[in-house]
Amino acid sequence: MENQQFYQNQLVADATIAERSTFYKHTYGHVAGGVLVFVLIESLMLQSEGLVRFMLSLTSGYLWLILLGGFMGITWVAQKMAYESISKSKQYLGYFLYIIAEALIFVPMLYIALYYGGTYVIKQAAVVTGGLFVGLSAIVFLTKADFSVLRGALTIGFFLAIGLVIAGMLFGFNLGLWFSVAMCALAGGAILYNTHQLKYEFGTQQYVAAALSLFASLMLLFWYILRIFMSRD
Repeated sequence: MENQQFYQNQLVADATIAERSTFYKHTYGHVAGGVLVFVLIESLMLQSEGLVRFMLSLTSGYLWLILLGGFMGITWVAQKMAYESISKSKQYLGYFLYIIAEALIFVPMLYIALYYGGTYVIKQAAVVTGGLFVGLSAIVFLTKADFSVLRGALTIGFFLAIGLVIAGMLFGFNLGLWFSVAMCALAGGAILYNTHQLKYEFGTQQYVAAALSLFASLMLLFWYILRIFMSRD
């Protein structure tokens, strides 16, 4: 059965209109499902005082770099499971693993946001993030523009951002508001690129992997929009 699914996994760009429509429905349905699971898991994690204290203890100095390294490692494993496996159960496991990793790394910032600004700040950031995600996705589908040209700029941008984050931790300087704004722009570019590439990088049976790709960019955008909102207080 799995081998049969693999051979039917034609590229979305080569699929019929009906097959593309089904792929997109499954993909965005899984993105929405991922957000819901993230909210549920995050709510449970924030109720655990021990977990919150532990995650807060990892936000300073070299420990934060270790946490980021661990997150990147889990991301690699989750993406490998979702992208390369022909087993749906392994794809879902990879997606779920990534959601858990995102929920963990969000614990310190959401705890601080709740402590100082309450749920209002988080809701504001969530609404803005959702609106931007829908708007950017609509641009791709409505304009038919070629956003594959963003790949080189995004690659350079992400490596530069990682370098700045590491430098900030090592030398103790605050990256500030403008870094968050630049990262929002980078995350927006990633959403444009990933949405455009849905047709050219994924097969019709890879909607779980496609959803993970979009979910990752969505959460990156939410992270830095939340940082911007928190900086106002």
